[in-house]
Amino acid sequence: MLTFALIAVTVLVSWLAFDRLRLLDRLTLWPPAVSRQHQYDRLLTHGFVHADWQHLLLNMITLFFFGRMVEGVISQLIGPFGFLLFYLSAIVVAMLPSYLRHRNDARYRSLGASGGVSAVLFAFVLLQPWSLIFVTIVPVPAILYAVFYVGYSFWMDRQGIDNVNHSAHLAGAIYGVLFMLLMEPRVGAVFLERLLSPSFLR
Repeated sequence: MLTFALIAVTVLVSWLAFDRLRLLDRLTLWPPAVSRQHQYDRLLTHGFVHADWQHLLLNMITLFFFGRMVEGVISQLIGPFGFLLFYLSAIVVAMLPSYLRHRNDARYRSLGASGGVSAVLFAFVLLQPWSLIFVTIVPVPAILYAVFYVGYSFWMDRQGIDNVNHSAHLAGAIYGVLFMLLMEPRVGAVFLERLLSPSFLR
């Protein structure tokens, strides 16, 4: 499955970059390298390196639990490599707002798969809004988690008080929903139907 392959590649590349600062620096999203040196690949490669093991494991665990279901649906819609297209494009699209905002900021750097993972998570929420997501040990309906996630990310992005790229989280979430609706518009009607008929067994 592509989900497992993406996890394996991301873990391998991140692990190698932990001890190789030159590799980490080359793959990280650094705006001047994109705008001045035309290293456009950084818009994608930043999604395969992480700040530390905790950062990596959080993203990969999320991808593991939600990616498999989303991969199955997308594969039925647009073919066996559709999920790969979705995930890789989500990493790029989710980073674009941050890149455009900081394109002249030589101090800005960003890394991690959070944008792509956020797109996967919200595609899942669109498909299964009442499925239970375990936040630590507390089960929360996916749709409620999504509302909290968006609100928290938006608020933290406005505050700018930590080193987390909340803008990429938001952009990834939006992209995940729009991608699914574009591939299959009927998903929207099914989402509304399920939203109005709460069932934690679906």
